[in-house]
Amino acid sequence: MTEKTLVIDGMALLFRHFYATSFRNQFMHNDKDLPTNGIQGMIRHTFKLIELTRPENLVVTWDMGKETIRNEWFAEYKANREAPPEEMIPQFDYVKEVIHDMGIYQLGIHGYEADDIIGTLAKNYDDLLIVSGDRDLLQLLGGSNEIWLTKKGFSEYNHYTESVFKEEYAITPQQFIDVKALMGDPGDGYFGVKGIGEKTALKLIREYGSIDNMIQNIDSLSKGIRTKVLNDMSSLQMSYRLAKIITDVDFSHDEYLNHRRLILDKGKIEDALIRHDLSITRRYLHTLDI
Repeated sequence: MTEKTLVIDGMALLFRHFYATSFRNQFMHNDKDLPTNGIQGMIRHTFKLIELTRPENLVVTWDMGKETIRNEWFAEYKANREAPPEEMIPQFDYVKEVIHDMGIYQLGIHGYEADDIIGTLAKNYDDLLIVSGDRDLLQLLGGSNEIWLTKKGFSEYNHYTESVFKEEYAITPQQFIDVKALMGDPGDGYFGVKGIGEKTALKLIREYGSIDNMIQNIDSLSKGIRTKVLNDMSSLQMSYRLAKIITDVDFSHDEYLNHRRLILDKGKIEDALIRHDLSITRRYLHTLDI
């Protein structure tokens, strides 16, 4: 009998819900005068997912600090991102404290992104249901694993399996790394080949299968594309390395297997929400069938 494991990209949900209310200056300070708008949205979203998916297991994955191994490879990685708003900063650690107090398993490794932890889980385990807003994770699709990309509210998602991805993009999930490398990701500070966007990148990978094969057949490219690729060859190579999610992060798999089981201790959850003065979340949980 298979067991479903819900894998949540914690930072993706935390940021999503912070910005959903912060533009109206609704920071939802608790009795400790700490802003909790991102936390309350993230936790409500998590419990709605539990209601929707009925998983046997649950893990919330986290980015752990700004610097990762990718900054050792490429100093400019994510260097162009603005600092988070001051109301967001205390919520990074506080959300982990609240989730711990509710008895939910969390996993974060210094030097790696949540994507890399999710990538390692996807390589080693089946029947994962991964929830994020990050399309980069689509490269991990395969087997019985699914990815739900946030769309609207707590209940609307774009649902992906490997077959759905292939039908939509006409490439394999693994080839999505090549597409990302060609088009770059300015938000992450790497630019691939200047002048090549997603449409052209997809066309090239559908035709050549991979960046390596495209380079081996570079004389068959149009003059314009060939010139762009040759001018940005070093950028392309680094972009591929940065776009590829790491799938061998070193963490204790025994600990993961021993702690991932979802046990909803309603008394413990209620106590944590009262203690942290998360009244909006507490009221919301009373409306759910969990």
